[in-house]
Amino acid sequence: MTAASQRRRSWISIADDSDFPLENLPIGVASTPSGDAHVVVAIGDRVVDLALLARFGLLDEVAANPESLFAAPACNAFLARGRATWTALRSRLTQLLSSDASAKERGSIERAFVRNVTMQLPIEVADYVDFYSSIEHATNLGRILRPGGEPLLANYRHIPIGYHGRASTVVVSGTDIRRPNGQTKAPAADAPTFGPSSMLDFELEVGFITGPGNLHGEPIPTAAAREHIYGLVLLNDWSARDVQGWEYQPLGPFLSKSFATSISPWIVSLDALEPFRVANRRQEPTPLPYLQVAENWAYDIDLEVDLQTRAMRARGASAPIARTTFSQMYWNMAQQLAHMTINGSRVRPGDLYGSGTVSGTERGTFGSMIELTERGARPLVLPDAEQRGFLEDGDTVVMRGAATRGGLRVGFGEVAGTILP
Repeated sequence: MTAASQRRRSWISIADDSDFPLENLPIGVASTPSGDAHVVVAIGDRVVDLALLARFGLLDEVAANPESLFAAPACNAFLARGRATWTALRSRLTQLLSSDASAKERGSIERAFVRNVTMQLPIEVADYVDFYSSIEHATNLGRILRPGGEPLLANYRHIPIGYHGRASTVVVSGTDIRRPNGQTKAPAADAPTFGPSSMLDFELEVGFITGPGNLHGEPIPTAAAREHIYGLVLLNDWSARDVQGWEYQPLGPFLSKSFATSISPWIVSLDALEPFRVANRRQEPTPLPYLQVAENWAYDIDLEVDLQTRAMRARGASAPIARTTFSQMYWNMAQQLAHMTINGSRVRPGDLYGSGTVSGTERGTFGSMIELTERGARPLVLPDAEQRGFLEDGDTVVMRGAATRGGLRVGFGEVAGTILP
């Protein structure tokens, strides 16, 4: 028998190319026309209200008072319960949505399907940290910003580099992005000027979301990371490169990054991604003991970016501009979490951690415009002879991701945003 034929079947019709088969079951938050926002799960093209399932008595074995847990406008309370509850919910939903479900259970689930929903931000973002974990991206950027010099700074291979972002400007996919203002300075100018960024960029990333967290002053070792990381989302850390170039020295990103970060509405659990775990990337030199890991933390997830200009939108078209993989990140999630907490910093349910831009070694695998166009020097040539050095007003960026193996596909949906003046 093939792996595909051994898979459990759902009693719900699911398209073969769906991002959300029975093996996925991502969670999110959806609001209905009545205004209620609850924790939901996706299967195929259906959305199941977990608060309704709990009200019907189908989730009593998952947690105490399950209706109050899921009748909430964010997943934070569920995330705080930890891995035992996460595993119990996944197991119960798999049973209820598989062909093993009884006729009575199927009838109750039919009543819990919700339609005409609007996907919301799945978490109340407690804190947001963005890392810089693709060595290819760091090398590409170093060559652009420090031509003729060493692309990587001396600390890159020793510590996961990151910065603390603005939780208040994390938004859900579909939210329009207002072009930010800021100070910029032309290379030949004597003084900076103020105005809208002319070098607006995207960053293709994967984010992880945490659960229970730690006590203040108690680090989370790499061996315990799986007890604190629930799952992954797609993430676009919008960037104003001209603002960044003027403000970041000698500190880290500030206004150039804090105006908006978009994430996909569905959180895909580590359990769903288990079949796609692959060997960690080799690190030289060997990291310090607190950053060493005893298990694989790399995930074979294919990522893609499409760009749609106003002209393309008028005819229902878009253009693929980048394709890459998440499996080759230099620093992994367990190391990032261990490093972030080694000084005693707190992790809370609903924390969001970005991977940093995911890039490969060739132009079509770069996860940002600054790399794809060499900071605007080699503009992308799009259909109908349009060109882009950086993003223009009216442009829409759509990022997608999925892990596939054999007949199994576990996807993330998409994260999209359109630039407003």
